[in-house]
Amino acid sequence: MLDRLTHRGPDGEGTREFAHAWLGHRRLAIVDLEGGGQPLGGGDRRWSLVGDGEVYNHRQLRDELRQRGVGFTSESDHETALALLEADGPEALGRLWGMFAFVAADDETGFVAGRDVIGIAPLYWVRDDDAVVFASEIKAFDPARRDRVEPFPPGHTWSPDGGLQPFGSLPALATDAVSELIEPFGDEPEPPEPVLAAIRDTLIEAVTRCMHADVPIGTLLSGGLDSSLITAIAARIARDQGWRLSTFSVGSADSEDLAAARLLAGELGTAHYERIYSPDELIDWVPEVIGVIESFDPQLVHSSVPNLLVSKLAARHVKVVLIGEGADELFAGYAHYGQIRSDTELHDELIATIEGLHIGGLQRVDRCAGANGLESRVPFLDAAVVGLGLALPARWKLVHEDRGEKWLLRKAFEGWIPDELLWRRKAQFGEGTGARQVLREHYGATVGAEDFERDRHLLEPPLRTPEEVAYFRLFQRHLTGMDPAGVVGRFAEA
Repeated sequence: MLDRLTHRGPDGEGTREFAHAWLGHRRLAIVDLEGGGQPLGGGDRRWSLVGDGEVYNHRQLRDELRQRGVGFTSESDHETALALLEADGPEALGRLWGMFAFVAADDETGFVAGRDVIGIAPLYWVRDDDAVVFASEIKAFDPARRDRVEPFPPGHTWSPDGGLQPFGSLPALATDAVSELIEPFGDEPEPPEPVLAAIRDTLIEAVTRCMHADVPIGTLLSGGLDSSLITAIAARIARDQGWRLSTFSVGSADSEDLAAARLLAGELGTAHYERIYSPDELIDWVPEVIGVIESFDPQLVHSSVPNLLVSKLAARHVKVVLIGEGADELFAGYAHYGQIRSDTELHDELIATIEGLHIGGLQRVDRCAGANGLESRVPFLDAAVVGLGLALPARWKLVHEDRGEKWLLRKAFEGWIPDELLWRRKAQFGEGTGARQVLREHYGATVGAEDFERDRHLLEPPLRTPEEVAYFRLFQRHLTGMDPAGVVGRFAEA
């Protein structure tokens, strides 16, 4: 299993065996390059831990634990999680702030797994009669077990004795402090400046947290609003710290996204890199992309081909990339949100969409980066940003003739990027890069009407288009024995 995940961690490998458990880890070194190898533990520690992701509040938690007499042997954020687990038990994982998936075992019979509330860091499991097996990707599991793979539920821990236990939820991220900030303005038809300032400040703080690393950092700049705002903030932070941010973009030679990204990179003075592709290249990359992202959903495939190519480009220069995932789900950026007229209905739909990210957009983000030895970070899905976003009255996010999609977010960042980019019409990543139409036409034509009617009922609900049937066939080749029900997200076409 560990050999199948070599791409995720090119910087090292570690294993530890117990009478009741086995831990294995492939390392991508981001924090504490010399001392952060995993599994962590051993020596005086009773527990050992392997993990994926980053804990952004690990310094604060470490200071608290030191005051209680807890010692540390490295600067690794994961060691803070290990020490917290040892000191206060699995329920304390709810205090971790960031993107993480952990599995830990002790020297006796103890074992625990846990995953962040949103499911940013990937984790899957198989529960057999005689064993419970965990991995960061579906392809790690033996083919004989793939028909039982499930996503490990975000915001939960699991132990053999206690079973699944929740430690956090999306609504709980809207803290009392956030609610007190919003409450005085909740009845106002327009968001006042203190609310807009809170949106700006909270996102800036999240980007700052995401830029903590001991390796070079860049941004994936699509040219859309979300990545442009992240890039503008990161570029300011980098400039204040005395270094130059790197930005990476992808598209066809005449794509709207590439032109917009080039404009912003010039305005911000970033070290800008581009990957221009031809239609034939897009078509040729699809079989590999489907194996990488472990999905056959057309919308995900359309965006994943350019995402994989730009990740390959970025990996030549940096080891961490910031991306704009999550803004659409918090600030109502997708086209179908524009059909909703009830603020209650919109709020419920936004929560449902965020809860599905771990088998959708976040799966693409993680796999395309992980396939290239990159770590992707998502400031819009920082707990503080999500908590604020969910506390904002949904009526401020409703789309109507005077307000386009993500109006609230655009209003909060007036003056940060050129107006032609700030108020630019949203294009899906696969659309703006020129990928969607090329792939839809080519792969849709590879499945005839008779084959489509025969094969579309291989799944329930049925496969929707000849293009999706073509992708599902490729998916079956890569993930032999896989049952996609409940594991692979399937989304309405935009």
